[in-house]
Amino acid sequence: MFDNLPLWPTAASSHARYEDWLFIFLTVVSVVMTVLIFAVIAVFAMKYRRRHGREATQIEGSLLLEIGWSIAPLGIMMLMFAGGAVLYFIMRSPPRDSAQVYVVAKQWMWKLQHMEGPREINQLHVPVDRDVELIMTSQDVIHSFYVPAFRVKQDVLPGRYTTLWFRATKPGTYHLFCAQFCGTMHSGMIGEVTVMESKDYQAWMTSAAPSGSLAQTGMTLFQQLGCNTCHLNDVQGRGPVLKGVYGNPVQLGDGRTVTADENYIRESILVPAAKVVSGFRPIMPSWQGQVNEEQLNELIAYIKSLNPPPTGEAVTAGAPGGTTPPPSAK
Repeated sequence: MFDNLPLWPTAASSHARYEDWLFIFLTVVSVVMTVLIFAVIAVFAMKYRRRHGREATQIEGSLLLEIGWSIAPLGIMMLMFAGGAVLYFIMRSPPRDSAQVYVVAKQWMWKLQHMEGPREINQLHVPVDRDVELIMTSQDVIHSFYVPAFRVKQDVLPGRYTTLWFRATKPGTYHLFCAQFCGTMHSGMIGEVTVMESKDYQAWMTSAAPSGSLAQTGMTLFQQLGCNTCHLNDVQGRGPVLKGVYGNPVQLGDGRTVTADENYIRESILVPAAKVVSGFRPIMPSWQGQVNEEQLNELIAYIKSLNPPPTGEAVTAGAPGGTTPPPSAK
């Protein structure tokens, strides 16, 4: 319907049409109410303008009318609220089986890496009709990942992870922009998202010839940094057991309970004394400035891969959800 309008980009994701119709509804209600209010003001100003010999008289209001003009706008506002809330919760809840891609923003480019290993600069290849979750951070200033055709936009912040997800429904190539002013070359921080049929995507993934999955690279780095000397597979280690920790509650020494998500693991690597696990001492050194954003992603992907796979799923060593054990110091 709107595909040929230059100011209305193609709707190429599973929730794009829903977002479009919500936007149209909000716009129509706003325009209608604005026109109606100004029309009533104009009519009343002319009809009841000041005239010689006319005096104001008290009139009795209609209870039914007052109830009507109170309930009707309330109903419309609640409909707007419900529509926005449903869309918000959909957009903030990535499906559990989403394909994950790590994104690092910097002045002035997008660096992306798939869990299977392939890396991309200012380009993202995804399969059609597959949920994709982007786990994003910035290594300098605030950026914003924006794909108009998917109706998704998310600020990308330094020092923490933010996420967004989408399911592309139409093969093609779509614009990627940074929607947050990030410096002198902000206008050049652009890219493309290429949506491919499943067989074409698999062929592209194979041709990318990765040196190893993100988790496998993280396992190697984990060993090189000596993390395996403290984080063992049993409680004898000087650090907490990492197997199965991702996504689960962690009891801290100060009595708090936190969820071991990407941001918690990131903070534990860079500022380990911030949240010390109950039963352990704050002896881990900080890796701030010693590992870059890509290496952080690799370590986090490896720790995530230590979770046992859901019942009935095959185990792939070194892959997300696999059970490749960390190298032991024994």
